[in-house]
Amino acid sequence: MMTDGIMSKAATMEIPINSNGDTGTLPEDDSLEQDLQQVMVSGPNLNETSIVSGGYGGTGEGIIPTSSIKGPGICYNPSILRRHILPQGQGSSMHQSHSSSAVTAEEASRGVAVEKLDIVKKWGINTYKCTKQMISERFGRGLRTVDLELEAQIDVLRDTKRKYENILRLARALTNHFYSMVQTQRALGDTFADLSQKSPELQGFQIKCLSDVQDEFGYNAETQKLLCKNGETLLGAINFFVASINTLANKTMEDTLMTVKLYENARLEFDAYRADLEELNMGPRDAVTLSRIDTAQQQFQIHKEKYERLRSDVTIKLKFLEENKVKVMHKQLLLFHNAISAYFAGNQQQLEQTLKQFNIKLKPPGADKPSWLEEQ
Repeated sequence: MMTDGIMSKAATMEIPINSNGDTGTLPEDDSLEQDLQQVMVSGPNLNETSIVSGGYGGTGEGIIPTSSIKGPGICYNPSILRRHILPQGQGSSMHQSHSSSAVTAEEASRGVAVEKLDIVKKWGINTYKCTKQMISERFGRGLRTVDLELEAQIDVLRDTKRKYENILRLARALTNHFYSMVQTQRALGDTFADLSQKSPELQGFQIKCLSDVQDEFGYNAETQKLLCKNGETLLGAINFFVASINTLANKTMEDTLMTVKLYENARLEFDAYRADLEELNMGPRDAVTLSRIDTAQQQFQIHKEKYERLRSDVTIKLKFLEENKVKVMHKQLLLFHNAISAYFAGNQQQLEQTLKQFNIKLKPPGADKPSWLEEQ
């Protein structure tokens, strides 16, 4: 019965056979090839069976021996299997190359992520220790490293910077007000000059009186123009004074204060890691604690060297800043005094000599405006 079932399955299969007796290219998938192989291996011997023409269970007259049948038979063609195996091998090699490149890129991205995570972890630990130390200092529970001489110099610097900023603010206000006065003098001088040329409202007076009034307009016009010229010279001196004070207060002193901020942060980190090391030394001495103590000792030494280096930088910058401040302020105060005195004394020659003494060059009127070629 099993043999009949197998033969019935084989009989119902349609197998294309070419003229040479070889099977052609099968459009079916690999399952058909597996079924064929199973039939060929485990099925009955076709040379020893008979084909029943009249159906199973018929008479013996309709039985034809298969050994007497001549013609093309069923044969196994390994080329079909090779056609399916070769592309699969090529695909696997390509898949392996793509997978290896993907693994390399994944490992690189994973390394970057681990590095960033390590940086964030160190930043978090450092921030926690510094915050803890800051809170302890504010509540009077933590010890703080203090350099009395250096702290006093830093306080003097901050107070000096506030005072210089106030001088700068007042000098700028003086410049703005004086500039407005000079512009008013220029406009007044132009008006006087225009009235000195013609005065229709004075035509009813005598010719001599008209001439005297026009002369007075002319004198006042010349006076206002001279005051305007001297005012522009004084403005040049004041602007130079303002620029020098601005550089000293907002650049030189600010640069030193930035170093002071770095020094104060280093001091806080130094005290935080010092307190952490002291806390570990007071605890039990097991293997885990000894390892943590060694790590804390290394971190403490690193922050100690950073603190000492920045303290030395602050000391040097404060020294050079004091020397530079004395030189700059001596020169600028002398300039301001001489320029103001010469202007209000009406000494135009001394005012111009003051600007030459300090190498101050005034821009001619309209120098800031672009030329007509640049405007095109």
